[in-house]
Amino acid sequence: MMKVIWTELAKSQLKEACQYYKEIASAKVATSIRLKVYEKTRKLSRFPEIGQKESNPLVASMDYRYLVSGNYKIVYRIIQEEKTVLIAAVFDTRQDPDDLLV
Repeated sequence: MMKVIWTELAKSQLKEACQYYKEIASAKVATSIRLKVYEKTRKLSRFPEIGQKESNPLVASMDYRYLVSGNYKIVYRIIQEEKTVLIAAVFDTRQDPDDLLV
């Protein structure tokens, strides 16, 4: 079993997305998005390779993978020697792919 760790960037991106939906929709919608993202990432502790390999040229050479939850791409990397899955970013897929930060 692997440990799942979130970077500060990924936490911040998810928080911003939830805040946005809280303002334009409702707290219920924001909470639903957050819970769905967390549910997807929980699976990574047991099945770290379930995500597809990231093909975005900005990060493809760094061996990142991703999962999709609604409109969000959860970008992560497996660090075998530390038995860790690092959640690097939560990216809104409606944005320009060149804006992906990890």
